[in-house]
Amino acid sequence: MKTYLKSIRSAFAAVLLVAAFGATQAQSAGYLLVHFTGESAQGEQTYMAVSTDGMHWTDLNNSQPVLMSTVGEKGVRDHSIVRSPDGSRYWILATDLRIASGKGWDAAMHRASTKLVIWESSDLVHWSEPRLVDIAGAIPNAGCAWAPEAIWDPASNAYIVYWTTISPLNGIDKPRIYYAKTTDFRNFTAPQMFIDRPGTQQIIDTQILEVAGSVGGYKYVRASGDGQITLEGSQSVLGAWTTIGDLTQVGLTGGMVEGPILFKFNDENKWGLWVDQYAANKGYLPLTSINMGSAQNWQIASSGSYNLGADRKRHGGILNLSAAEMSRLTAQWGGATPINRLQSANFPDRYVRHADFTTVRIDPDVSPLDDSKFRMVKGLANNADYVSFASVNQPGYYLRHKNFVFELAPYDGSPQFAADATFKQGAGLSDATASSFQAYSQPGYYIRHYAYQLRLDPISNQTGRADATFRVTN
Repeated sequence: MKTYLKSIRSAFAAVLLVAAFGATQAQSAGYLLVHFTGESAQGEQTYMAVSTDGMHWTDLNNSQPVLMSTVGEKGVRDHSIVRSPDGSRYWILATDLRIASGKGWDAAMHRASTKLVIWESSDLVHWSEPRLVDIAGAIPNAGCAWAPEAIWDPASNAYIVYWTTISPLNGIDKPRIYYAKTTDFRNFTAPQMFIDRPGTQQIIDTQILEVAGSVGGYKYVRASGDGQITLEGSQSVLGAWTTIGDLTQVGLTGGMVEGPILFKFNDENKWGLWVDQYAANKGYLPLTSINMGSAQNWQIASSGSYNLGADRKRHGGILNLSAAEMSRLTAQWGGATPINRLQSANFPDRYVRHADFTTVRIDPDVSPLDDSKFRMVKGLANNADYVSFASVNQPGYYLRHKNFVFELAPYDGSPQFAADATFKQGAGLSDATASSFQAYSQPGYYIRHYAYQLRLDPISNQTGRADATFRVTN
């Protein structure tokens, strides 16, 4: 049981879905990685990173969450990202699980959510509110729904969504891979068995990659954590699969590594496979190959030839990007944003700070000091000439107005939240060398303090102009 539990825990650490439908010349500018970071307070949320070469990665949004789950267990892991075949829609799928809540791994395996968390977008920048889909609820005695992944299947004229569920079957309680079909990520067919290894052998975190045209003769290759990193090939997603091999030929066994990450390099006949060196606690180790039809072609990348960025990256998804997609992402969340404080212009000893989340005010001698530190990031609702205030010590939280008063709240991905947390920075109403901030969702209303509390008000007199003026300091 200890070996089984250890394997389940560590297998959770890393496998990335590549939801690419054959990277073309039009989709060759870079890569997007969607992932979570760990069991910290905000670690089980949605983070993003980009790369131009698939080996060197840069965190987006100052290494803070881009999307927050406000549904289910209010935490997400094991992200995958899917583009529609016509390129008009994107979906992020994730496990509905928050280990940081203290529920423990036994509950996570046997008494956890059978639902997935799903976001939808038309541009990779503006996302819907998260929604829950009970994908595994119909499986008898299902204990969980982990690591959802998806691939478009032309033979089915639908997306095949597949995931791990732990449940008893034929007297054996273990992880197996199930699948369902969908055309809209809202309505799903009943779950069906996809992969069940013989006897007590478990399988978790399977990932399928389309490799049409590759040397080796397979249209699809999948990698699974099943005691080894096993590679299999097939001509169809739901057809028969043939074992290709594993990574023992490069000296890597299931006791050393797990969590395969498969993806295709843009404009090259080359593929990447990352494996998590969980036994040595060393993180990801990249391998490359020019033949997905054989396990003998994988080569370990030399140290120094890759960099995964500042954030710890755990189980997520990679999407090959076009130039337009890369541009949108970096315009919205790229670059390093400095840490600032907002100093009241007419009470210069006082600074804007959050207190107990529901209160935002100006205080002297702020303690703890980090309550008064924010990053002025690109506006959540409009990234052209607008800003949002991201908390430094509460990652993923932003200043927003609600009923004309301010609070510090986690970004829930909704258009309403984005609008209420977005402001236009302009010359100070009482001092042009300072700044004032007009609400995006309430034009003509400004951030101002009143009795030291932050409010959103229309400004009509000199007192209001002074109260609505701040200096951006560090």
